Formats: sequence, structure tokens, C-alpha cells
Amino acid sequence: MRTALLQTSARGPAALDDAARRAAARGARLLVTPELSLTGYALGDQVSAHAEPADGPSARALARIAATHGIALAYGYPERDGAAVHNAAALIGPDGTRLAHYRKTHLYGPYERSHYTPGDRLPVQAELDGLRIGLLICYDVEFPEAVRAHALAGTELLLVPTALMRPYESVARLLVPARALESQLYVAYANRCGPEGDFHFAGLSQLAAPDGRPAARAGTGEELLVADADPARVRAARADTPYLEDRRPDLYARPSV
Repeated sequence: MRTALLQTSARGPAALDDAARRAAARGARLLVTPELSLTGYALGDQVSAHAEPADGPSARALARIAATHGIALAYGYPERDGAAVHNAAALIGPDGTRLAHYRKTHLYGPYERSHYTPGDRLPVQAELDGLRIGLLICYDVEFPEAVRAHALAGTELLLVPTALMRPYESVARLLVPARALESQLYVAYANRCGPEGDFHFAGLSQLAAPDGRPAARAGTGEELLVADADPARVRAARADTPYLEDRRPDLYARPSV
């Protein structure tokens, strides 16, 4: 599946509409955008004011964008559910229907923990063009258990809308390729870039392949990456080194003696 990753400092439906148009023109079937791409990350005390329900006006606008350009779209936004606000991501199909919805399960630092309620569901998946797609958000991918849960459930392409900030570039450079390699799946890691509020985002978005090599990798500025996620490479990696089959989960839960 031809997959596009948007690395940007922009936010909002207009920016995503433009990116979807450009990605579709390059043959992409799927566009992955950064964490909280509808609003930006550095909302401060305005998080609650920007939150919308999962079927709110922004969701309807993004559905129209996906259908207009005939491209699936993964985007992030603050989701309101009753009194709770979640750091959420949605996957919209190329016909505008919602395929999956995920709430970030691992919140990073006091800022996120003070403004968001963590999700409690893993893994969240969808099917698109015969490919099994999963969703995580940013800090989630830094936990091997979260990615391995996806691999065991059959995820082949893991979408990770991200807001990785400096000076943590080692996450993108080292850890994301390692997650792809150890769980033998594609990781589409779409980051923000540049300064925003008190944060400076690192860029370095990438589509990491199941052998840990980048199918595409961005620098630190604005960029639209396009590369192919080939399920045959997932099958080949899992056949060559059967990490999933050779696991010993009967040992892992035992306390040390």
C-alpha cells in the first residue's frame, strides 16, 4: 500500500486537505498525519476548549476530505467523551467512513497526564486494501509490549501519529526501527516539526520496514514522505526470523528467584 506521512508544523482541516490532495496525486492510498494534527499539540489550558466528540464537526470535515481525494486519512485530535478528554486518533477510509478510533494509552509527562484521560484498549485495528492496520500514538510506541500486542494480533502496518520533541531524537533514530524489526511490521511514524509553544518538535518521520530499515525517512523540516508498505515483506520477515513463534510467554510472567 502506498503510504504518505505528513511531517508539518501546520494544523487544522485546511492543512490536512492540502496534504491529502498532494498525497493522492502521488498515488498514496493512505495519509498519516501527526499527533493532534487538527489542533496542534501545545494547547496548554485550552485542551478542553478544543476537544470535540468522536463524531463532531471536525470528524465530518475530515470524512469529506478523505472522500474528496479518495484517500484514507489518519489524524489526531482531543476527543471529548462526557467529562473526560482523550488524546485520540481516527482512521477514515477513502470513502469517508470511519474505520478505527484509538485513545492514547500511555500519557507522557505531567502536561499530558494533567489534561488527558488515558485510553484502555489495545490493540485497535482496521482492514484497508487487504492490509491489517493498527493505531498507536507517540509515546505508546516506546513500550515494546504495546507494539508486540499489535504484532500478535496480526497488525502489518502500525500507524503512529507523533509529537516527538527535542532532545529525544534517539526515539526516532533508534527505537522506532527496533520496534519494526522486533515485531516484524511496518511502523508509520508521522511527527510534528519545528517550534510550538514551549516545545520544539524533532521531525525525523519515517516508514520503518519489518527488517528495521527505513522505506522512507524525513529530515527535520516540513516534508511529505511517500513509500510502499508491502505485506509480502512482513510475511518474509516473520518467516526468516520467527520471533513471534519462538516466544516463551510461559517464562516471562514468572518472578525472578
